[in-house]
Amino acid sequence: MKLGTLIRITMVAGSLLAAAATQAGNPQNERKTMAVTHLTGDDFRTKIYDFERNPGSWKFEGDKPALVDFYASWCGPCKMLAPIIEELGEEYAGRVDIYKVDVDEQQELAALFGVRSIPTLLFIPRDGKPQLAQGAMPRAELRRLIDQLLLGGK
Repeated sequence: MKLGTLIRITMVAGSLLAAAATQAGNPQNERKTMAVTHLTGDDFRTKIYDFERNPGSWKFEGDKPALVDFYASWCGPCKMLAPIIEELGEEYAGRVDIYKVDVDEQQELAALFGVRSIPTLLFIPRDGKPQLAQGAMPRAELRRLIDQLLLGGK
């Protein structure tokens, strides 16, 4: 009886440790993946736009065109768009910087761009003014917009 209980406890403990190790090694738990970077307000000011230093005029801080995905972890359409954003981040690596901003954590950034609906995508060309698009969209449409708005294609 005691041996059986000890074996069960050992098996449960082993399962819990294995699950914890798997979760800790999961790249989705990191704030930066291979292709997409999650931005804080400070990151945004250094990589995208320093709205405190240049409150009245747009001055892009990046060296490549950028796409910023404003999302929330509880948003269904955002969850549908997330794997597409990740795949496109890998596809356009080195040509377009792709970022994510959690609107619940970075409310100031969401307000700065008038984000009222999510997902909202901010397309930032190297030169020129940024453009917003709201709502989830298919991969082909998102690819078309990246090519047209950020890379100067047709």
